[in-house]
Amino acid sequence: MPTQNQVSLAPADGKLGVLIPGIGAVSTTFIAGVEAIKRGLGQPIGSLTQLATIRLGKRTDNRTPKIKDFVPLAALEDLVFGGWDIYPDTAYEAASNARVLEEPLLTKVKEPLQAIRPMPAVFDQEYVKRINGPNVKTQGSKMDKAQALIADIENFRKTNNCARLMMIWCGSTEVFHRPTDVHQTLEKFEKGLADNEPNIAPSQIYAYAALKSGVPFANGAPNLTHDIPALLDLARDRQIPICGKDFKTGQTFMKTLLAPGFKARMLGVNGWFSTNILGNRDGEVLEDPGSFKSKEETKLSVLEQIFQPHLYPNLYKDLYHAVRINYYPPRGDAKEGWDNIDIFGWLGYPMQIKVDFLCRDSILAAPLVLDLVLFLDLAQRAGMKGIQEWLSFYFKAPMTAQGLYPEHDIFIQLMKLKNTLRWMRGEDLITHLGLEYYD
Repeated sequence: MPTQNQVSLAPADGKLGVLIPGIGAVSTTFIAGVEAIKRGLGQPIGSLTQLATIRLGKRTDNRTPKIKDFVPLAALEDLVFGGWDIYPDTAYEAASNARVLEEPLLTKVKEPLQAIRPMPAVFDQEYVKRINGPNVKTQGSKMDKAQALIADIENFRKTNNCARLMMIWCGSTEVFHRPTDVHQTLEKFEKGLADNEPNIAPSQIYAYAALKSGVPFANGAPNLTHDIPALLDLARDRQIPICGKDFKTGQTFMKTLLAPGFKARMLGVNGWFSTNILGNRDGEVLEDPGSFKSKEETKLSVLEQIFQPHLYPNLYKDLYHAVRINYYPPRGDAKEGWDNIDIFGWLGYPMQIKVDFLCRDSILAAPLVLDLVLFLDLAQRAGMKGIQEWLSFYFKAPMTAQGLYPEHDIFIQLMKLKNTLRWMRGEDLITHLGLEYYD
């Protein structure tokens, strides 16, 4: 039984609207998957909220409910989907074009997918160089476009009778850029919107519109989006939970599994060379050096922060780490991530590990989107605000408080996530000390 005061959790009553900038491969795989699961056509494999259990109390207590039975999450039947895209294709057409899910399955969920027609998107060719589309907002300043998004959000809320909303970015990777003066305060940011400041990216306009509308926001791409002082302050002031960034799906997922193991056993690493080939729109966008730079930053940071070379210079100080991404249209969404890892052990003797991960990017990302939608909504109903570090489990570059390094070890991230759920329900946190069994 709970031994602490529980967090006050508002019930998950009514419809939860899920608004998605980017109705492409990831988002349509997620939406079609939810619709298929609701109809008994598949299983939510990869989703903690749907399949995972959580241990409560001692191992001998035998209390291991499913997470979805332990905390009040929104039901799949209560999810309503909408979003924006630069192409006018319905979600069904976009899913067919993405060729992630097979047509016989898509046909069975065609009706709800066909009903999702993307709203005109906020788009700037300077931030995504290699694609363009006709379904965009063209009128007025960036502030006018932000106000148009706010109107879209409110219209979606009313039209679909939503009790709550959340937004998750599933759009393309924008070009790499660093915060400038316009990002430092909300006043400067709003003036920049009115003045069409070129350093304000489309994803930042979406995040601003969401936060001004009281809507939690998650960033599934490596863009500089809501991780700027102006929007971090807005999220805290408006008591809105946020998280990001960049879904941890394929190659980086493998790194956060393997690297903690090497470090735990004090094995050294001389080099880690990673290369990827992928098709789909994501691969095409990442052909642009600016967009690749955004992705490279999140991919490269993982090993540095797991290995902590300043603490273990003999093992990791001279690590050579490289990441390559190559657009290869025939592969489509079936990405191949290849890693060559040069390690060394006792007395410095060298060894090698080769990893060839033939993964499906959107198949790995879809359950992450579902979990983030449900957990971020839970955080909102728990009165949690600002950065939700307990959701680092899902991201390549987890957001943290200023000056705090992110935790990349996936096993520590999972412990953090489950302990947060225990804390919400007034249960003892699990330390794994184990001494209590031997007193």
